[in-house]
Amino acid sequence: QVALVESGGGLVQAGGSLRLSCAASGRTANNYAMGWFRQAPGKEREFVASINWRGDATTYGDPVKGRFTISRDNSKNTVYLEMNKLEPEDTAVYSCAGRMWTTSTRDHDYDSWGQGTQVTVSS
Repeated sequence: QVALVESGGGLVQAGGSLRLSCAASGRTANNYAMGWFRQAPGKEREFVASINWRGDATTYGDPVKGRFTISRDNSKNTVYLEMNKLEPEDTAVYSCAGRMWTTSTRDHDYDSWGQGTQVTVSS
C-alpha cells in the first residue's frame, strides 16, 4: 500500500475549473495505477478517471469525458485531475485511490485511498 493525500478542492462557479492533486508516498508509489472516484451526498461512489503506472493509458467515466483530464508526474509521485467546464452535478467528495500496475474502474479493486477533498460547484 501507499499513503495518498489529496489537495486542490474548493468552491467554484459552474463553468469554472479546478485541479486536484494526489501525492503518493511509499517505496512502490511509481508502480501504482491511480484512480479518482467521487461520492455525492446520498449517492454511491462513482468512478471518475484512472491512469496506469506509466501514464500512457487513461480511462474516464462517461459523465466527465471531454471535461476532465487525469495525468501523473512520477518524478513527483503525484497524480492530477484537471476539471474543466464544471457543473453543479460534479459536486462531491473526490478521492484518489491506488493499486499495483493496472487500472480499474471498480473501487473495490483499489487497496490505497486518500482522505478525500470536497469539490462544490455553484450554479
